[in-house]
Amino acid sequence: MRISARDLLPPIERYTERLLLRPFRRRDIEALYTAVRDSQAELAEYLPWATKTFTRAGAAGFVRESMRSWREGKAYDFTIRLQERPERHVGNISIWHVSRSSRSGEIGYWIRTEDTGRGIATEATHAALRIGFEDLSMHRMVLRVAVGNKASERVATKLGFVREGVLREEIQVGGRWMDHSVWGLLDHEYRCLTRTGRGRKTPDSVNPDGR
Repeated sequence: MRISARDLLPPIERYTERLLLRPFRRRDIEALYTAVRDSQAELAEYLPWATKTFTRAGAAGFVRESMRSWREGKAYDFTIRLQERPERHVGNISIWHVSRSSRSGEIGYWIRTEDTGRGIATEATHAALRIGFEDLSMHRMVLRVAVGNKASERVATKLGFVREGVLREEIQVGGRWMDHSVWGLLDHEYRCLTRTGRGRKTPDSVNPDGR
């Protein structure tokens, strides 16, 4: 399916109260590699690509593919930065279409280990929901959370997602099969949450043990 330029998400910087989200650039390779290397042990618990063999070449490949996917409208990857330290990579958050005809999309993210527990994932995911529903006109947005990942379950709950079920042994990570819980949010639910203020994430409402 050919995507017209008007249907593509503009590659601009976006800001929340604390964060800067922007598309990846070639000069992000080293910062991305460093963040993955520093967080590898924790990321490897849930992500199949986060192995000890992850290299700068792997980071370069990701950035190259991310830039191409953005141009083609396949997926929109953002580097997450703190506004106070914009040179430092603190994680990724991505939005992609599951079904264009059904206006269904998915969000995925990871946060650098030393920056977890500060509400960054929740704040970034709230921004991704706004992009998905308001800019991309999604009808439905999904999070898939590894069963046992309590921090990401808290993110989904805080933002008003509904737990819809479990995909059994959906992915293999480190030689073991992993179940994922599926969390969904519909456009009318998002609008309701936005009107009432629930699901709006600010630094003042960060849960100290949340992500």
